[in-house]
Amino acid sequence: MNLMKKLPYGISDYERLIEDEYYYVDKTSYIEKLEKTVAPYLVFLRPRKFGKTLFTSTLENYYDITQKDKFNKLFANTYIGKNPTKLKNSYHILKFNFSGIDTTNEEATIKAFKSKVVSSIKLFVEKYNMDFYINNDDEVENILNNLLKAFIIQRAGEKIYVIIDEYDHFANELLGFNTHQFKNLVSKNGKVRKFYEILKEGTESVVDRIFITGVAPITLDSLTSGFNIGSDITQDREYNEMIGFTQDELLIMMNEMGISKNEQERLLPIMKENYDGYKFSVHATENMYNSNMCLYFLKDYVRFKEIPAQLIDVNIASDYSKLAGMLDLCKGEERKKIIEKTVSGEGIVNEITAKFNPEIGFTEKDLVSMLFYLGYLTITGEEFEIPELKIPNRVMRDIYSDYFLKVLSKDADLQITNEDYTEILREIAIEGKIDKLVILVERYLQNLSNRDFIKFDEKYVKLIFYCIAMNFKIYRIKSEMEVQRKYPDILLIPKDTSKGYNSVMIEFKYLKKGEEGKLKEKQEEARKQIDNYSEFEEIKVIEKLNKYIVVTVNDKIDVEKI
Repeated sequence: MNLMKKLPYGISDYERLIEDEYYYVDKTSYIEKLEKTVAPYLVFLRPRKFGKTLFTSTLENYYDITQKDKFNKLFANTYIGKNPTKLKNSYHILKFNFSGIDTTNEEATIKAFKSKVVSSIKLFVEKYNMDFYINNDDEVENILNNLLKAFIIQRAGEKIYVIIDEYDHFANELLGFNTHQFKNLVSKNGKVRKFYEILKEGTESVVDRIFITGVAPITLDSLTSGFNIGSDITQDREYNEMIGFTQDELLIMMNEMGISKNEQERLLPIMKENYDGYKFSVHATENMYNSNMCLYFLKDYVRFKEIPAQLIDVNIASDYSKLAGMLDLCKGEERKKIIEKTVSGEGIVNEITAKFNPEIGFTEKDLVSMLFYLGYLTITGEEFEIPELKIPNRVMRDIYSDYFLKVLSKDADLQITNEDYTEILREIAIEGKIDKLVILVERYLQNLSNRDFIKFDEKYVKLIFYCIAMNFKIYRIKSEMEVQRKYPDILLIPKDTSKGYNSVMIEFKYLKKGEEGKLKEKQEEARKQIDNYSEFEEIKVIEKLNKYIVVTVNDKIDVEKI
């Protein structure tokens, strides 16, 4: 394969990707699987920025009757090009994309939804040279219905393949801040539901296949009575790897980009830590990398031969910043419990909700399921066939940690500035001291209510330290919470050892009120643990390592340097 192929970062148009000679990770074998093994009306959900739009574009180009003459050019080097199915280039493609809808208010949302539908229908009419007039004053469901009736008359015997991308985008936006408006749109008389009712009616005549993608099954329950023919293959093990990158696919790409084996051995652990870890079926055997994040990383590396300073693309970070809106759907102690469990690395055994009905409220189970669909949690195991969910990777842990600190700061009525973090970081890096870090944590503890202290323990205090440390971008933070084995509670190692920054190891202990007399006992226990960790080969090689014992008694912290 041509080593000069470009990385397709931000490219979601399959035709452009092939014609402009971008690198393509071949997922076309799934076209054959979808066509042969499952129902014709499909729903397939994945987190944002995972490659869904490119896959729908691939389907569009493969099945579009007007692309017949381009088939060899577009698919010659793919699996499906060598193994075409009987339905290739046999459909009229009616494609909708509901991203970018204005959700300012209900009127704006309805207007934008209609605009998206009308624009797609106009493109369909022009592309297939139909004689069809669009009455802009008509209701959106009537426009779609009239199109399908006109198609039956003008294209007798021919069929339509409907592709809907980002079907739930505006619904997710609304759900985070305007549940009333959301309910109106998907209720029995809502415009969105009526649209899907017409689509279902179309399957009785000219709509032969439907492929719907999105992030979460937010509207599926509300739309079920209007569109109850869709098969949800989101958690089907056979389609776990349909989008995203497997590690083998990633390594092949790196080879094609001219990245040497030695470079791959250096880069892969970083990419694995930050972008890997997604699994979408209890029965799947392969973890998936977020494809967009990998392309962002490799794009900069291939160009500059340097690892990007920021390991998360700002475009992806802004999408995942919606975590707060979703978590706020579940109030009080349930939300707090979920945050603490996830950030501390604990698994949550939870059945994944297949359809949400926001009209009856969000339970803890529903919220955990939403976090799975959004990519904040992923399947890491199972217990009696019920999925166990954890944070998939470091990037997601960063986002959780940031949210946890914001919630904590609000509860403690504290405002921590970037200057505060910089001063703490400077003291750690230059002097190897944690005095200012300890003072900040004590401020949190002392400002929290007495009711909160009832639930304080070593894990909670460690969590506060850990989340603050996640702001120190010059450090790699290793934690017992992450590795789930005998390991120092927190270990800060400079990413760039040539700058002479200090490293820090912290071992935590906690004493309840009235147990102050056990301080020496706890310190000795921690000292023995640190001595044990210091024998690890990976710890021995760390330069300028400063070791600390941190014992918390209620809202006071005792620090001892070893």
